[in-house]
Amino acid sequence: MPIFILLAFIIVPVVEIAVFIQLGGEIGLWNTIFLIFLTAIIGSWMLRRQGLATLQRAQESLARQVFPVAEVFDGLCLVVAGILLLTPGFVTDAIGFLLFLPFIRLVLRTWIWKTLARSENARVWVNAEHPTAPSSSQSDTIDGEFRDITPEKSSNDTKLPPHRDNQS
Repeated sequence: MPIFILLAFIIVPVVEIAVFIQLGGEIGLWNTIFLIFLTAIIGSWMLRRQGLATLQRAQESLARQVFPVAEVFDGLCLVVAGILLLTPGFVTDAIGFLLFLPFIRLVLRTWIWKTLARSENARVWVNAEHPTAPSSSQSDTIDGEFRDITPEKSSNDTKLPPHRDNQS
């Protein structure tokens, strides 16, 4: 994974510079700069619009006492899309605009969900009605592991007298 991030930090700027040079030669410097600002403005508008809609869906899910897994993932995708759109470059803008498409987010969410389900390091419970959301169990049982960290009492520990609110 670290090598992937390193390659991304090297390859993405090189590709963006190549696209700037090519596009600037085709449409001119000022038109290229105008397009950069235009994509940032459109991206900010779309981020605000879809972000508020996602927040509203998350609040509705919480009101129904359902954890908004899809909405949290969509919100994360929208944050990444906003960052990509505010970063100067046409390749990052294209990826950012793709993340604004609900179908692309659904495909990405499904792929990540299936990858996590196959992982030995993650446990996933799937509700048959909503394959991307965890199931809401009616049971009050929580499965987990614990370790007792209660400190052992030493002989120097003394019992304090009970607290009294009204002392006269």
